[in-house]
Formats: sequence, C-alpha cells, structure tokens
Amino acid sequence: MPIMPSTVAHAPIITSITELERLASQVRRDIVRQVHAVQSGHPGGSLGCADLLTALYFGIMHHRPDPWDMDGRGQDLFFLSNGHISPVFYSVLARSGYFPVSELATFRRINGRLQGHPTTHEGLPGVRIASGSLGQGLSVGIGAALAKKLNGDDRLVYTLHGDGELQEGQIWEAAMFASAKRVDNLISTVDYNGRQIDGDVDQVLPLGDLHAKWEAFGWDVLKVDGHDMEALLRTYAMAKERTGRGRPVMVLMRTEMGQGVDFMMNSHAWHGIAPNDQQLASALGQLEESLGDY
Repeated sequence: MPIMPSTVAHAPIITSITELERLASQVRRDIVRQVHAVQSGHPGGSLGCADLLTALYFGIMHHRPDPWDMDGRGQDLFFLSNGHISPVFYSVLARSGYFPVSELATFRRINGRLQGHPTTHEGLPGVRIASGSLGQGLSVGIGAALAKKLNGDDRLVYTLHGDGELQEGQIWEAAMFASAKRVDNLISTVDYNGRQIDGDVDQVLPLGDLHAKWEAFGWDVLKVDGHDMEALLRTYAMAKERTGRGRPVMVLMRTEMGQGVDFMMNSHAWHGIAPNDQQLASALGQLEESLGDY
C-alpha cells in the first residue's frame, strides 16, 4: 500500500528554545511534587528525561491530544518502555492536553488512572501500552511502526528506553528484527545516564560501546546531549530526515539522572526514592514555576 500524507490536525509545534526550556522546568516541578505527595515513585530518571519529552511532545511530534484515540492513525506515536519514569510522562501528557493537569495530584493513588507504571486498563489518554516490565517497548514500537506501513500512514513511531534496560535480551531480539525487516519509520532513544537501580551501569553489567553495538545491529545511530534543547530539536530533525532509508534510527542521549535538582544528581540513589518536605522545598527553589503548579 502506498504511504499517504497525513491529514490529521495536530497539536501546535513550539519552536522557541526558551519557551521549551521553561516548559521543561515546570515539568520538573510536576515530577518532584507528584513523587513527594505519595512518598513513592522514581524522580531521578524522570528529571533526566524531562527535556526530551518536552521537546518531543511540544516541539517535534505530530500528535493530537483531543480527541484522543488508541490507534493514532495519521499521528506520530510515542511508547515509553522504561515505564518507571511515569512522573515525567504524566506531566508532559497533562501539560499537552491529554487530560486535566489537576489529575497529576492523583499520582499513585488507589483507584486513580495515574498508576506508578503506566497501564492501559485505566483508559488514561496518551497511554498505549503497559510498561512496567523493562525490555518490551521496542518490540511494541516495531509492531506499531509496521502497522503504520500496512495502513499507508506516513507518520513515525518513537520509543524511549533506559540504558540499564539494554541488559534485557528482548531489546536485542527486537533490534535485530527491526533492521532485518527495514523498519525505517522508527526512531528509538536510549537514556544514556550510566545509572540504574542498583548502581552505575558499568558496575552492574557494562554495556560496552553502544554506538558500535547498535550500528552492528544495522541501525542508523545519532548522539545528543539530552539537556541541550537546541541540540535535541536539531538531532531529532536529523533523525526524521534519516527515516525512510531502509534502517531504523537510534539516538543515544547522554543525560544526568536527577538533572535540575542539585542533590539528586551524580548518583543512582534517587532512582526510586521520594524527597521529604525539606528536600521538596529545596528542589522547587531550583526550578522555575513557568505554567503554574497544579
């Protein structure tokens, strides 16, 4: 089936670097407030990916928050594989219009839709897969990308993975399949912060030369500083240009776990613990309230 241009009306794209950076600051405030309120969750990786998800949902992807539909025909799709960083995902979804921002106050609450790891069971708009178990999101993203090809849909599929997640074997099965089947409407990203739940990745299970590894699996590989908004927009524009050429695209994104909050950086310790009242106040004092807190 020939690929046809999309005619779906999408959310507006923001091109101002300053505006995107201010949005990312608000997202970081949302993250620490969500996790603090219930004294559970994963702030470190969420803070590290705040710039990327802000860039994707406000400056890169063509998507339609309202009315939302599961199939997403004529839209770019995003799959969060490392689902434990749900606070950043929920913040960006809410801030881009998928559900009310006030619902962020229900994070990890019983009978709420904002579960600790995203699920489809609650019917939360913007969530297309359950992503608690690491290693599965690339396979899902490949399936969605192939479905778009079958449907004649010219839009792209994006996936995000933690670097510790690359220790899962399913990732490499999927990587091999994607290149073998020329899944060239897929852009995947690895959050390359060098840390995971039990320590530094190099101490737990070293990943070696990831650039050479993904290239050996037949992927087109790019690198980016995950905290440079201008570089993110530029690199993903390059990634989009490289789609449709017979190879899937991988972006290796260097980040710092806990970025934006000084006492959460340079350690794996904040992978999955919540700040106390004093730590919350310190964190919020470092992050601009650009859109207003929920």
